[in-house]
Amino acid sequence: MLSTVALVGLVSGCGAATTANNATGSAPKSQVKVGLITDIGGLNDHSFNQNAYIGLQRAEKELGIQGRVVQSQSANDYVPNLRNFAQQGDQLVIAVGYLMEDAVKQVAPEYPNTKFLILDDSIPNIPNVAGAVFKTEQSAYLAGAMAGLMEQKSGIPKMNSQNVVGVVAGMKIPPVEEYVAGFQQGFHKTDPHGTLLIRWTNSFTDQALGNQVAKDEIASGADIVYQLAGAAGIGAIQAANQAGVYAIGADADQSFLAENAILTSTLKRIDVATFDIIKDVTENRFTAGTHWFDLAGQGVGLTNFNAVVPQDVRDQVNQLADEIKSGKLKVSAQMQ
Repeated sequence: MLSTVALVGLVSGCGAATTANNATGSAPKSQVKVGLITDIGGLNDHSFNQNAYIGLQRAEKELGIQGRVVQSQSANDYVPNLRNFAQQGDQLVIAVGYLMEDAVKQVAPEYPNTKFLILDDSIPNIPNVAGAVFKTEQSAYLAGAMAGLMEQKSGIPKMNSQNVVGVVAGMKIPPVEEYVAGFQQGFHKTDPHGTLLIRWTNSFTDQALGNQVAKDEIASGADIVYQLAGAAGIGAIQAANQAGVYAIGADADQSFLAENAILTSTLKRIDVATFDIIKDVTENRFTAGTHWFDLAGQGVGLTNFNAVVPQDVRDQVNQLADEIKSGKLKVSAQMQ
């Protein structure tokens, strides 16, 4: 499994920033300053905020940029946090997440000489804004296909005979709906008669709620739960682990949260996108508009499978992955 980088030197609050630590032996400091603003999920969400920070750390080490981070406590913090970095002369200001779209639309035109990156979204027609968009429906399709194949297997520990899989989703926004769409298609492809429960927390932070929603799905027969609720999804994984069933992580490798329970995690390589766009800035190659990250380019994918996943299931999922990469298999980003 992929390892998760520990977080250090974190701060919270509107307008408060910290300079991320440079690793020993890192590149010489450049003149490029990069400010990263999380959404309300925070850096310890074990998900896309944390992954963005990992990408910033890599850029500090390999490119020598000067990175700073601020954690937003509410949506009201987004605009002042963005303005703060722009006013302080950061060449690139990074907004983590779709929920920051309106704030970027407001602030970016105010600072035309500052470059902005929004992760998990695209904002066209603003010449100083780049957007990183991920074809997560592709990785979710593979996870759904795996779940459907697992449901039809007999003799797998901790699985029942009801063919029920649960999805604990966060807010009804495109990045989450695209995950759900891919998972639906993959699951119904390999288990057309299985039952897929989809329930929404409308929160990316409430772990207790994520836990309860997962418990409700498990009580309805789900023996696999796919979390798509950010930090709230940590509660869903905990519920699956406590109930003795399986879970699928999202955005990052989440196996460390419940090693025996996680079958795989769907990766959204926000760390790669963050690093790549920072590198473009350091090389004067910044390009506004949409930057796509897909399965063929390793911008999305799956982590290694849990040992309980049979080899024939792995082989079938890998075959589907090859078909997506080649273009033979098209996955829709629209929910069914």
